[in-house]
Amino acid sequence: MPSSRPSLLDERSLSLRRLIVDALASAGQGHVGPSLSVVEILRVLYDDILAVDPANPGWPERDRLIFSKGHGCLALYAILADKGFFDAALLRTVGAFGSPLGGHPENNAAAPGVEFSTGSLGHGPAVGVGVALALRIQRRRARVFVLTGDGELDEGAVWEAALSAAHHRLESLSVLVDRNGVQSYARTAEVLELEPLAAKWRSFGFAVATVDGHDVAALRSTLRRLPFHPGQPSAVICETVKGKGLPFAEHDAGWHYRSGLDQQQVALMREALDGAAAASRHDDASPRENP
Repeated sequence: MPSSRPSLLDERSLSLRRLIVDALASAGQGHVGPSLSVVEILRVLYDDILAVDPANPGWPERDRLIFSKGHGCLALYAILADKGFFDAALLRTVGAFGSPLGGHPENNAAAPGVEFSTGSLGHGPAVGVGVALALRIQRRRARVFVLTGDGELDEGAVWEAALSAAHHRLESLSVLVDRNGVQSYARTAEVLELEPLAAKWRSFGFAVATVDGHDVAALRSTLRRLPFHPGQPSAVICETVKGKGLPFAEHDAGWHYRSGLDQQQVALMREALDGAAAASRHDDASPRENP
């Protein structure tokens, strides 16, 4: 089970968040909370789990990531730029006319690494089932990862896809749920109760694990165990904080999307990340008790 101790952000996690803030500053708008909650999930996937090649993004044997919660794409853009799929300077064009980096991700040659155009919520898991079946038919060993939001689970198509995944015994398919507890306008529990969420996935035939979605070591350990059980698709419930890294935005539906961001607001974001960096350094320097 996830630790009750809040996860501090190390320099790598903070640097990815700075890329997101840079993109927000250039665009003047964007999905703040949903992008910040998935940074560590994407970081661990691209650093430690996915078989991908930035120099050959169309490699047939690559693992596929379907970023179903497309509105959080600033985090996806940040990690793709960080890994060298495209120049980080492109982040300054997010949302601009003619830019390949839109407010939701689009699959196009100018933004390599974006596997599928997403953002119409609820469809990513079904696409994942189709891709996993196609890879099986082609006798490829590539895996398929689908990253969804928890509010997205309100969509019935998600559960139709889950039934199909279990029916076809798609052990190459893993669904990662960004369980931040807040959707676009309210807490998920107020809009439509999801709990007991792990039990729901198990009842649909998935092998399930729950992990702190900001604990890099725990994520790495959990995702390296995929698939959890032979002949079963897997679900990983990543318990996260919406707006993680910006204390004034955390758990706040008002920061789901922001438009009209001005220099003062951007400065507050950067100050908050600098403060998180200082807290992390202080924690690293603190004496540890012997176990």
